[in-house]
Amino acid sequence: MATKDKNTTRQTLPVLGMTCASCASSAGSIVLHQEGVVNASVNFATGNLTVDYLPDITNAKILQKALQSVGYDLLIEEESKQQETLEAIHKKKFKQLKSKTIWAVILSLPVVIIGMFFMDMPYGNEIMWGFSTPVVFWLGRDFFANASKQAKHRSANMDTLVALSTGIAYLFSVFNMLFTNFWYQKGLHAYVYFEAAAVIITFILLGKLLEEKAKSSTSSAIKKLIGLQPKTVIVIQADGTEKQTAIKNVNAGDVILVKSGEKIAVDGMVTMGSSYVDESMLSGEPVPVLKKEKEKVFAGTINQKGSFYFKAVKVGKETMLAQIIKMIQEAQGSKAPVQKLVDKIAGIFVPTVISIATLTFILWFFLGGDNGIVQGLLAAVSVLVIACPCALGLATPTAIMVGIGKGAEKGILIKDAESLELAKKLEVIILDKTGTITEGRPQITGIQWLNNEDRTKSILVSIEEKSEHPLAEAVVKHLDGTAKTALTKFESITGKGAKANYNKETYFVGNKKLLAENNISIPEQLQQQADEWGLQPKTIIWFANSKQALAVIAISDKVKETSVQAIQEMQEMGIDLYMFTGDNEVTAKAIAEQTGIKHYKAEVLPQQKADFVKELQSKGKVVAMVGDGINDSTALATADVSIAMGKGSDIAMDVAKMTIISSDLTKIPQAIRLSKQTVATIKQNLFWAFIYNLIGIPIAAGILYPINGFLLNPMIAGAAMALSSVSVVSNSLRLKWKK
Repeated sequence: MATKDKNTTRQTLPVLGMTCASCASSAGSIVLHQEGVVNASVNFATGNLTVDYLPDITNAKILQKALQSVGYDLLIEEESKQQETLEAIHKKKFKQLKSKTIWAVILSLPVVIIGMFFMDMPYGNEIMWGFSTPVVFWLGRDFFANASKQAKHRSANMDTLVALSTGIAYLFSVFNMLFTNFWYQKGLHAYVYFEAAAVIITFILLGKLLEEKAKSSTSSAIKKLIGLQPKTVIVIQADGTEKQTAIKNVNAGDVILVKSGEKIAVDGMVTMGSSYVDESMLSGEPVPVLKKEKEKVFAGTINQKGSFYFKAVKVGKETMLAQIIKMIQEAQGSKAPVQKLVDKIAGIFVPTVISIATLTFILWFFLGGDNGIVQGLLAAVSVLVIACPCALGLATPTAIMVGIGKGAEKGILIKDAESLELAKKLEVIILDKTGTITEGRPQITGIQWLNNEDRTKSILVSIEEKSEHPLAEAVVKHLDGTAKTALTKFESITGKGAKANYNKETYFVGNKKLLAENNISIPEQLQQQADEWGLQPKTIIWFANSKQALAVIAISDKVKETSVQAIQEMQEMGIDLYMFTGDNEVTAKAIAEQTGIKHYKAEVLPQQKADFVKELQSKGKVVAMVGDGINDSTALATADVSIAMGKGSDIAMDVAKMTIISSDLTKIPQAIRLSKQTVATIKQNLFWAFIYNLIGIPIAAGILYPINGFLLNPMIAGAAMALSSVSVVSNSLRLKWKK
């Protein structure tokens, strides 16, 4: 391994051909020991290798060859194409796995039926042999290949356990079928265990299929974020002409034209024109922001009705959107799958079982008398058969499957087992304000008229209909059905409001500054109402003629009806709640008081949310982030448990591991309770998976033989193995009926 150097290059590349956490460990170790590599780690959850190396000594191609030599591979492609290729590989793998699983079920069924009910039928053994052979050596060939790979690295995982138990059961069955007299001469019956071999492969393939399905969606969030950036932009040339330019050819300093409704391609500064820009992906606030000269604009945000020119300041990997993508990738990469636990157990379990089986044969060989070899072989096989990994392989996936299914029924979509497991341990939950605690839609909460006349209402709605201001839409919606009036000389006044003429009279809609500039008086009753609303989280808009104000309007974002109840429920569970918002201090404080949240932060940027999550995690806290916008996606990816609101952005839902379909916060306490039930079921399942082994293995080895002459028949060992699987599945199904 090379020494750390300032001239190192960092690359993140997908590793192909891994099947478990042990594979990730060995792949990382192989890369780390290559000349010129400073640091390397492989994350099994994301399938990515992150490597720091000296480019003058090694490169990605050399590292790829090193991994290929031991059965793995590296995907080396342009970053823009990498996600698409990876997605295609996942789809192909899932399709193959699905096909294998279906065939395994079809071919295993006749073997199970004959093995259980028609053992003495003519040519029964030969028929079972014919059906089980393709299951073990065609559909299950990857288990044997991977077990061989693990053996080369002196390690063991689930594949080792599957290959060993199915291989021994199959070979022993073939021997018993072909050399039946060998056992009959010794007064013993020649049993076959083809059904055990076939069913083990089928069950494990089903588990792998479920795992691959969960992993196949990991790249879609990043793909959608990349899709926020347009492929081409209009760059203004030195002679003033417009030129359609590919995004990759845009340089810092280029002047770009953004038309109405277009996405902004890179970070920059407005040089000419003005418009409202939807920055909800960054701030989470639904109200678009006015952009004038010398104001910053960001990649991925959406221009509204106007058009403007801006100078590119940050392009490519330097933009805020690119940084968000990078942070999400890093946060996702830091997570380890639950399956790692099972692989660790298997890593200890397999060598132990092999040692016990070997020791059993040796003891019988020396102490078993005339039939010591035969009975020793039978006992050793019984040990291996009863130690079948079926129950161990099913313990987690079946409970997770039922738990996730139950969650879906309640409107809680859960994407991975880890979140379901961690939810019960939550100590802190961070709630985004807009769209999570509140509705996320600005609406009129009050209008005070000077004279409640239809004519003035008609003028107001007619002006607002022409206005580009986003709050104008709330007024138009509130006064829906009001007759429109023909206006003249409509003018939008940047940053203040709008004005128009009706019957030679000028009317204004906007903020207080607009009224002051035009020497418009405000009647006492309207001022009092405005002052009262000003103490609440509301935006105040005035409607006036050229002499006096005619109405004052309050616009705000309402708290959801169920938010207060949900917040109280979570606090009763002993969870600390924080509210984060990009909104101002007054609004944040009012919402916090209204909902009973003790801790809140106002005017928070996306990175600050993620930093706060990391800060809490560094103190050992298990943290959940609940949000609905692209601006929440970095914090969502960083948190231990990430929960998105179903009516929020696609990006937030893709990054989050849980989605509340109805956007109702009361579903979060339900998800925590479901987590507790599921984890309890997993622990019970692992108990059942091991109790048969703890009791069965010593009996299979012949521990009772010196006491009462009892020697466990391998067929009974196979039945005990099946019973452990049935116990696990039945226990998981009990979860369905728990409240």
